[in-house]
Amino acid sequence: MLRELFERKIQFNDILGLTVASLAPAGPQLAFAMRDELVGNFVHYRLHGGVISAALDTVGGLAVAVALAEKFPGDSAEEIAHRFNRVGTIDLRVDYLRPGQGKRFVATGRVIRLGGRIASLQMTLENEAGQMIATGAGSYVVS
Repeated sequence: MLRELFERKIQFNDILGLTVASLAPAGPQLAFAMRDELVGNFVHYRLHGGVISAALDTVGGLAVAVALAEKFPGDSAEEIAHRFNRVGTIDLRVDYLRPGQGKRFVATGRVIRLGGRIASLQMTLENEAGQMIATGAGSYVVS
């Protein structure tokens, strides 16, 4: 259900080409391929900073959704979807570490704390060579 939600229902994710690579509770992942439409620096063929930010924010949301599903294992898919519909980004910080160059990218989200109202997360974006492109920290409302 989460895969369908993140890959098909949220159309912006589809536009970016984000696919669920892992739903592992310790670090859910989204992946996407470099495409001309995602380029911000056409001379050096680098990802647009907004794409990097959006990928980190989205994987943060995915990590919250996975954590909520783990926290409430008896919930139905409908109840999980209802909980996710109440999740929203409160704060997002992105540190751009390297130019966004590569053929394929993987964003990973890790829940640092899942409280009753707020979740704190750390996110990373790496290219296919394992180079860290950016890191992020986010706070998400969960109630």
